[in-house]
Amino acid sequence: MGSFVLTDVRLFTGGADLTSASNKVEISAEAESKPTTNYGSGGWTEVIGGLASAEISGAGQWEAGDPGLVDDAAWSQLGGVGAWSVGPAGAAVSDLAYFTKMLRGDYQLGGSVGDVAPWSSMGKSSWPLVRGQFAHPPGTARTADGSGTGIELGAVAAGQRLYAGLHVLSVAGTSTPTLSVTVESDVDNTFASPATQLTFDPATAAGGQILRTDASAITDTWFRVAWTITGTTPSFMFATTLGIW
Repeated sequence: MGSFVLTDVRLFTGGADLTSASNKVEISAEAESKPTTNYGSGGWTEVIGGLASAEISGAGQWEAGDPGLVDDAAWSQLGGVGAWSVGPAGAAVSDLAYFTKMLRGDYQLGGSVGDVAPWSSMGKSSWPLVRGQFAHPPGTARTADGSGTGIELGAVAAGQRLYAGLHVLSVAGTSTPTLSVTVESDVDNTFASPATQLTFDPATAAGGQILRTDASAITDTWFRVAWTITGTTPSFMFATTLGIW
């Protein structure tokens, strides 16, 4: 990916797609520097990396009156920990994604007379910030069982984890429509013998989830999401992210 202008940044927090209410999104990550300077350091400061942390902040135009709008979402999530995902250049399958489990640390709204009502908010990481890819696009409604396009992430080494984020953005139907999403892996993009690596809790309402494996090695290099849907005339809009850390 070469240089580009930020025109299609995607921001998902829990079950809310805040893209159309955002005009600023920033991601930061850092590791503490811990001094280890001693008499053998030759007169130079020495440091090692300590605890790491990340933040995601956003701002834009304030809206309210629906669980998917920024005021409802930020207020309900304030002080809680959940899944956040950011796409710097869209959210199509295989587009770059940064995602993690975030604490909604603050929420600000309001401004001066004559302003377009603004908001700003920030989340602080509770898990590592993962650099991965989108595995299911948010704009495709699903009404029946299926599986997504495979993406090649590479093998998961021992000590690493496969991370997966799920944002259920809308639910429609009767008789308790339910979406059950799993993450599958295989040796190539044919998925002739897929293995289930992660299973999200069944979703009956908008919301977010994030999962990770137990740090065991996974030799498969291709991954995808699969889903089963139940209910009467069900329809779900959702986005998923996958990555290795």
